[in-house]
Amino acid sequence: MFDPEWKTRHASKICSREVALARIRRGGRIYVGSACAEPQFLVEGLAQRGSAAGDSEILHILTLGIAPYADEKFSRQFRHNAFFIGDNTRQAVAEGRADYTPVYLSDLPSLFTSRKIRLDAALIQVTPPDRHGYVSLGVSVDVTKAAVDCAPLVIAEVNPHMPRTLGDSFVHVDRLDALVDHPCRVIEYTSTVPDEVALRIGRNIAKLVDDGSTLQIGIGAIPNASVQALRDKKDLGVHTEMFSDWLLELVRSGAVTNRRKTLHRGKVIASFCMGSRELYDFVDNNPMVELHPSEYTNDPHVIGQNDKMVAINTALEIDLTGQVCSDSIGHQFYSGIGGQVDFVRGAARSKGGKAVIALSSTARGGAVSTIVPQLSPGAGVVTTRGTVEWVATEWGAVDLRGKSIRDRAMGLINIAHPKFRKELLEAAKRLHYVYQDQILPPTGGVYPERYETRYVVADRELLIRPIKPADEPLLKEFFYRLSDESVYRRYFNQIKFMPHERLQEETNLDYETRMAVTANIVRGEVEEATAVAQYVVDPSNGFAEMAFVVRDDWQGKGIGEFLVRYLVRIAQEKGVRGVTAVVMPDNRAMLHLFYKLGFTVESRMDEGAYHISFEI
Repeated sequence: MFDPEWKTRHASKICSREVALARIRRGGRIYVGSACAEPQFLVEGLAQRGSAAGDSEILHILTLGIAPYADEKFSRQFRHNAFFIGDNTRQAVAEGRADYTPVYLSDLPSLFTSRKIRLDAALIQVTPPDRHGYVSLGVSVDVTKAAVDCAPLVIAEVNPHMPRTLGDSFVHVDRLDALVDHPCRVIEYTSTVPDEVALRIGRNIAKLVDDGSTLQIGIGAIPNASVQALRDKKDLGVHTEMFSDWLLELVRSGAVTNRRKTLHRGKVIASFCMGSRELYDFVDNNPMVELHPSEYTNDPHVIGQNDKMVAINTALEIDLTGQVCSDSIGHQFYSGIGGQVDFVRGAARSKGGKAVIALSSTARGGAVSTIVPQLSPGAGVVTTRGTVEWVATEWGAVDLRGKSIRDRAMGLINIAHPKFRKELLEAAKRLHYVYQDQILPPTGGVYPERYETRYVVADRELLIRPIKPADEPLLKEFFYRLSDESVYRRYFNQIKFMPHERLQEETNLDYETRMAVTANIVRGEVEEATAVAQYVVDPSNGFAEMAFVVRDDWQGKGIGEFLVRYLVRIAQEKGVRGVTAVVMPDNRAMLHLFYKLGFTVESRMDEGAYHISFEI
């Protein structure tokens, strides 16, 4: 698509690297193109100029190419200022030889245009001009478009191997002061192969993604791991800051179609991409993919116009109140703010949107918990406790929105690694975040997600799942919606209150000798219980005492029978010998249900109630 005669048409702008770079004055502020679009040939030449370009400040977000200006030997010639810290500059920042400026990517372009961050030159990589005189910024539009608009000197490394991306990615050659022709291989990026922990986190995230959702997926193994669990979804869309080869996977699987997007329907919207040559070939001149500047893609107002927007980002640490640190390890700056907060805020504005912070429950080879009572000294809060929504680890996911500190602490403790839960609970008690008598599930009480299923009744789909420790509010609301008659038939007493002390006994299960499931209506992200069934195994005889109760307005619809049959199957799987139950004489429906199960039922009357039992 580029003009084969471009070298003739624009001969006056074409020059050698040395001639072009000689136009940069000493002490200047030099912007370098981002990620896989870094103009490495120009950067290499800049380093070779040494003192001739001395006392210059080099500014950029993440770059994946060479960074000689960050080497100690160049510390007198160059000072790097990172808006997002990468592997190639992290040591220089840590040693104080380079700077870090925390900033939202949605705000960075305005800092350029307002000259609050003044630019004297921009080094970028582009495609050759087309017949209309426009070059494409290729795989990185991000903040580079703003840098081109603001820098008085723009030097472009022209590379015919750079994909010609569409969208708001074009710059007219008149805006470029020098063209340095340099065909070369575009930098490629290989995503980290997710391990089993990352895959488990990915599966937990995928459960939160409905068909027709629009995705933002951040960088790293954990967000990429969610892709494998998303391949069976339908009509997903993409509005993201960046994408890598995961986009190819989801397009080829048919999961990403962009058909149901409410903004830019049919289009993948992004700011930059980094991946394989295969990905670059896919985006080259592809009308399905549009790259736009960060001030657009990362604008929360724009993001929120996508219904069912799901933002998936990572963190390094989170405290029990929900404060998220994702750019530093203690005092040591590690990465940057990037677009995390932009997309968390944007998803919050979206109809049906969800923002997910994902992290492994441990770090340093399992030696420390990433869910902590308080953030490490020096750790910065990127996503505040008032902004955070969903948090996911390999042990589950919890929604913190609208939750009290007590509910947040308990929710996070129960998705922490089991070996750290006890000490986290003790810390929460010391900080008065939770009840002083709060208990945890017995050792080994890991939530068994394999027992989650669906049941359709009265044209409504119910979520059937085991009860979690965080379900105290759910069960409390359920109890107070039962009639006095239903309460009496379940508890053989006219119980008027359901306090925390009793609720926590019913929600902290080992899922082996004590199991309970609930049937929930799901409205958006809110669950409402219609029925609860549970059993407790008597170790002396191997029989499980079973009980269930269905909310009055849902009785007679078969929910109780389904839950009992489901619990019986679970009990059989766990080697339970049989089932016992105590039934009031007037509760004919419950008596009939147990006889319908198909087992040989024994029944006797004792103290005014039927005691039934059967082997399974």
